[in-house]
Formats: sequence, structure tokens, C-alpha cells
Amino acid sequence: MSDDKPKNWDISRRKMIKMLGGATAAGLAVGYLPKALRAEPVAENAADFQVATDAESSERLRQWMMIIDLRRCDGCQSQGTPPQCTEACNMGHFVPKPMQWIEVYEHELSRDVGEIAPLDSSTTPPIEGTKFMPTPCMQCQNAPCVNVCPVGATWTTPEGITLIDQNRCIGCRMCMAACPYERRSFTWGEPPTSHAADFVEHSVEHQLPIQKGVVYKCDFCPEMARAGRLPFCASSCPQNAIYYGDLEEDLASNGDEVVRVSEFLAEHSAFRHKEELRTRPRVYYIDGHGELAGRDPKTHGTMPVRWNIDLDIKDGAKNWERSS
Repeated sequence: MSDDKPKNWDISRRKMIKMLGGATAAGLAVGYLPKALRAEPVAENAADFQVATDAESSERLRQWMMIIDLRRCDGCQSQGTPPQCTEACNMGHFVPKPMQWIEVYEHELSRDVGEIAPLDSSTTPPIEGTKFMPTPCMQCQNAPCVNVCPVGATWTTPEGITLIDQNRCIGCRMCMAACPYERRSFTWGEPPTSHAADFVEHSVEHQLPIQKGVVYKCDFCPEMARAGRLPFCASSCPQNAIYYGDLEEDLASNGDEVVRVSEFLAEHSAFRHKEELRTRPRVYYIDGHGELAGRDPKTHGTMPVRWNIDLDIKDGAKNWERSS
């Protein structure tokens, strides 16, 4: 890294908006990307995606990524609410129950950074207590789901985001079996979603309207990023634990501060979940158990997640149980 690049504390919010099209401190107001990026076409399906990519400007592509600081995450225990990252995603994307595109898991603490022992492990962890781990789609660059899909319904874009074309998906669920993170869900019945979702123009980047008999997952909100906004999960986190950024610009923001990605990851010994599988995730973690939020690691559990199914749900909608 050259010496003429600004240090973390020299990066102003104005510079972040210019370079990343980033969010404001609240993560809610709309910022703007350079015109060439904002004007890029949005693909409506998998077949059109290469056409849209070829039509982009000569500007270098964004390489979206995420950092989740587990030192800040307390599962929203201090708020007395269900995990707000999950609920905001559910509301913003009309996610049908029981899907959770970003799910907060609770794991026993372990001595090694990045090593996770499940709660039902028969081995007593060397450190007492638990930590929470928000888990979106990992946006793997060597994605098992992409490798096994027989019809090319899921693929990785030039920006590094794995998407699904539900109009091409045949519902074989091979991608679900291949995903080592269990971050894909299947609509077993007519999904319980709001009538409002039907008015959203279809795009593979936001996956609306929700259909029956196909697979869904976290889409990493690329259309929000291009509009200069943080994803729902990042902007709604009360502890600012989720950073969203661009590897090309080497910048990320949680809506409150801007960090230099390479320095931030190195300084805090960041890791990627199940890195030994060589899936090359784009989601990085900083190990912790909510200590920066004042959490006692011996305080277990989160409140049950809610969905927007109490709204004007479409007639004929069905509920089903979680299935791996």
C-alpha cells in the first residue's frame, strides 16, 4: 500500500460518499455514486446479466464485501429486541416466514480465533459463555452452490455477488445441499408475503416477487449499494457491528465510521467462516462476544425473530417449517 493513501482517520465522510457512494452516519439518507456507476443497467434475469455487464462504463467494477465485528454484536440483548439485522432484512425484502436471509447463530466460545463449537457439542469449550454470529450469504468466490446448479440459475457476478434467477430455478435444491453455511431456503408453499411485493419490478438483484417452489437467499443488496445506501442489516444494527464496503476502493463503512479494509482486517486478525473449505467468502469476521456492547457472554439467547406476515398477506399463502 502506497504512502500517499489516506489513513483511517483521514478519510472524511465526503470522501467516502465520493469513492464508495456511501451512506451517511445514520445509514439512511441517500448518497450518490459517480454518474457512470449509477447509470449502469440492472439485469432482470440471468440471460440479460452479461448484456448489462458489457454495457457498463469503463470504470472499474465494485467488489462488494462485508465485515461483521463480533465484539460489537450482542444479539440485540441490550435493546430488548430480536436481532435487528434479521428483522430489517425481513421487512425490507418481504422475506416470507420462516426464512431468514441473515440469521444470528449462537455459538460456544472457543480459544482459537475463528474456531466455532456448536451449542450441542459434547466437548466442553475452554472458555465459558457464547457469542452471536450474524450469518448472511457468504458470497463465496468459489461457491459450491454455483458449481452444482444444473441449469445455471445461480452464478457469481463480476462484482463478486452470488445471485439466483428464480425464473430459471427448477427447484432441485442441489444448491441447498451444497452450501456449507446452510444459507439457502426453499419456498415449499405459496409464500406468505404482502401484496405490496407484487408491485416491485422483477430483478435477480432483489428477488421480488417471491415465488413458490424455488430457492432464495441473501442477495447482498447490490442495488442499494449502487444507490449509495447501506444494506438493511448494516443500517439497522444498533451496535454498528456490520460494515459494508468495496475491496477495490479498500474502504468499508458501518454508517458511523469509515475504515481502510486491508488495515482493519489485519489489525483485528479477521477471519472467514469455515475458511478451510476454500470457498473464499466475501464476509469477514472480527472475533468477539459482544464485549464492546457490554455483553456478559454467559447471558444466552435472543428474542424470536418477527416477519411482516401481519400485513396484508396474499390469499392462499401457506406456512411451513424450517427444512435443511
